[in-house]
Amino acid sequence: MINKKVASVDEALQGVKDNMTFLLGGFGLCGIPENSINKLVALNIKNLTCISNNAGVDDFGLGLLLQKRQIKKMISSYVGENDEFERQMLSGELEVELIPQGTLSERCRAAQAGIPAFYTPAGYGTEVGEGKESRVFNGKPHILEHAFDADFAFVKAWKGDEAGNLIFKGTARNFNPVMCGAAKITVAEVEELLPAGILNPNEIHIPGIFVQRIFQGEKYEKRIEQRTVRKRV
Repeated sequence: MINKKVASVDEALQGVKDNMTFLLGGFGLCGIPENSINKLVALNIKNLTCISNNAGVDDFGLGLLLQKRQIKKMISSYVGENDEFERQMLSGELEVELIPQGTLSERCRAAQAGIPAFYTPAGYGTEVGEGKESRVFNGKPHILEHAFDADFAFVKAWKGDEAGNLIFKGTARNFNPVMCGAAKITVAEVEELLPAGILNPNEIHIPGIFVQRIFQGEKYEKRIEQRTVRKRV
């Protein structure tokens, strides 16, 4: 059995450098690779292209990389909760590519499956489709989208084993699964890391073949982006 376990986040992120393209799992603040992001901030690498559903908030998640001007381009589907993101985008400091959420997910999945490109109707006739090849299927126009070409994918799972098998919990099972194996190197951080053979095979969401490095994270904050509660009666 191949052992994918590494001793720390430092070892897991060996090889990251300036000008790379990263996939980062999570939706809002749910299921984000907190330890990996914090280490990227500490390494102070620059000119990054980050592909993620959103850019966190001002003082957490990818917002920390934005604060230090480490990101040159964001590829996302939603960016509404980050004031610094908005400021950098409107001032021209940050290059931004906004794409439909389903297209973002499918471009990850295509990379994971080794499919170089695909046609989708999403975005046809809008700014999203400008300059892209189009074809008509069954009377409906589609545009050509290409799979992502990323250097590293950073994902976060609930449980994992030393062979790299992963189980996600609740809504943290968002963009994380489709990003596994969608980059040259996938780094998985998990809340609980177990010996190979302990996980129930029927509960595994992502097999270890899609993961190159795995480590047990620590001190997860698991912030809630928007808390809505009912008034006491």
